Amino acid sequence: MARRALILVEGHPRGNGLLYVKAAQRLGLHPITLSADPARYDYLAAERTEAIRVDTDNLDALIQECSRLGATYDIAGITSAWDPVYATVGKLCEHFSLPGPNAASVERCCDKFAQRQLLAEAGIPMPAYRLATNAMDVESSAAEIGLPVILKPAEGSGSVGVRLCRNVDELAEHTAYLLGEQRISESPPRILVEEFAQGPYYYADIMGDEVIGIYAGEFGPQPRFVLREFTLPALLTDEEHESIADVSLSCLRALSLGWGPACIEFRWTKLGPVVIEVNPRLAGAPGPQLVQLTYGLDLVTEHIKLVIGDEWNLRRRQSQIAAARILVPDRDGNLDWIDGDSQAAAVPGVAEVKFYVEPKTPIVRKGDVRDCIGHVIAASPSFAETKAILQRAVELIDWSITPFQP
Repeated sequence: MARRALILVEGHPRGNGLLYVKAAQRLGLHPITLSADPARYDYLAAERTEAIRVDTDNLDALIQECSRLGATYDIAGITSAWDPVYATVGKLCEHFSLPGPNAASVERCCDKFAQRQLLAEAGIPMPAYRLATNAMDVESSAAEIGLPVILKPAEGSGSVGVRLCRNVDELAEHTAYLLGEQRISESPPRILVEEFAQGPYYYADIMGDEVIGIYAGEFGPQPRFVLREFTLPALLTDEEHESIADVSLSCLRALSLGWGPACIEFRWTKLGPVVIEVNPRLAGAPGPQLVQLTYGLDLVTEHIKLVIGDEWNLRRRQSQIAAARILVPDRDGNLDWIDGDSQAAAVPGVAEVKFYVEPKTPIVRKGDVRDCIGHVIAASPSFAETKAILQRAVELIDWSITPFQP
């Protein structure tokens, strides 16, 4: 009998990629990663898992490779932990008659302007927005909405290219940056200009049509949006929780989602929950780790079960407060050293300490998720205790960065 394989299209160097590989192995599956550059995922070599170089932007090339693998393996399912290829995954699943996301729905959702239009048609609360293709469009859109505004690319994730523009100078500067970045690609530039929705930040983790949990998040200093800490579950009243859950499910209906995982970002404004973005995939690490600590629920494993046609189990088995602190440098330069991980990990209640970088790595901050150099996760029965544990552990971690020489 042929060995059952799980095909992973691309991975994630700092996120959920390793979690998917390990979960597949625990389920008795042989994970095979298809990637344009397998070397970018260190964990593939560390886990001695199979990886094949293939152009993951080329659907025909992926179909050909999966067909070739199908001659040797019983392909149980195809999925990914990486946003940009998730629509392609849907197309592959359809081609091979395997369970998977609806590719057209994912593509519409990943186009932030199309997503906004569909949510608006459904009457879902969200910030005012405009689509711009040049500097004049940006300027007039910002004038209509009123400063401050958020400027961001119409496609992308991880807060890449997202900035709060508080005045006309910041607006002009970031517009020039985004237009310069867009000119590298063949597609015309598309920029979203959005009202700055102010209020506490939350996001909801969803599997199918069930809201699994709602996190509270805190960002670093503006004008960028780099998450520094998040906590599960968020301290919400029953009414607030129900309101976010109801809007979340309305988003899925409006976008024709509802198969597998999704995560939805909110700001709680004076009008209640306002939708910032809907992501048609599992929240990035360390989100799944927090869910497992809080509820005893392994979302990566349950997602894979869905992918291979098995029955999943979303029953919560425990109740704790879990929190993660993201480690972010405050300057650019060469990382001389980073340590304290073993001491931090020894603090009672700390679940994980992970560094994403090695000493001698050049640090060049981008103002997005790529700035993160590690995380610490803690859990306990109480909110105050979890926060105290997290703070104790973080204080044991230190690093040194030497500025670049001019």
